[in-house]
Amino acid sequence: MQFLPEEIDKYAGNHTTPQNDLLNLIERETWQEVLMPRMLSGHQQGRFLSLISHLMNPRRILEIGTYTGYSAICLAEGLSENGSLHTIDINGELKSRVSSYLEKANLSNSVKLHIGNAKNIIPIIDEKWDIVFIDADKENYCTYFDLVIEKMEVGGIIIADNVLWSGKVLDPNEKDDETIGLDNYNKKIAEDNRVENQLLPIRDGLMIARRI
Repeated sequence: MQFLPEEIDKYAGNHTTPQNDLLNLIERETWQEVLMPRMLSGHQQGRFLSLISHLMNPRRILEIGTYTGYSAICLAEGLSENGSLHTIDINGELKSRVSSYLEKANLSNSVKLHIGNAKNIIPIIDEKWDIVFIDADKENYCTYFDLVIEKMEVGGIIIADNVLWSGKVLDPNEKDDETIGLDNYNKKIAEDNRVENQLLPIRDGLMIARRI
């Protein structure tokens, strides 16, 4: 997942706004207590999500893939007054942990946690989105894009995580469903005339697509 030389990445982190105490707690407890902690967004990506949210000052955010709630809290930092964030995860075992973090962040009223299959939940949420963050099962990224694109406000952005997949998207011999799904997603976004896009090599790759 790391493409920059370690010393450059460390320098970048040292010159990025620090995360707050709660995010430090979530990161520490995730690495100590939860399976697959590499799924956590982490400091630099979290600050990037927060920065985008502050720039957008969104009314409605959708997150597909909650994990332990770190990225949801980062995205919620820029919500407009009375704004809300809907976050979806299929793993109900993390619900109480996420809910406790949201309560500590004073976000229990503005963040709605949905547990279940995002393909079934997204169509029944009657909202128009300013920001969508996709960070769930990689083979379904294209499906998630199709479910949200017509619900995007003009100027809204869709951010997809892990689109470089540790560089595996460059290897034609990688035939697993996740790698194929991410490569298909990158091609799909690049060819869709409803968006303008930029693939950023931040952490494991972020595809930014702006609705036009």
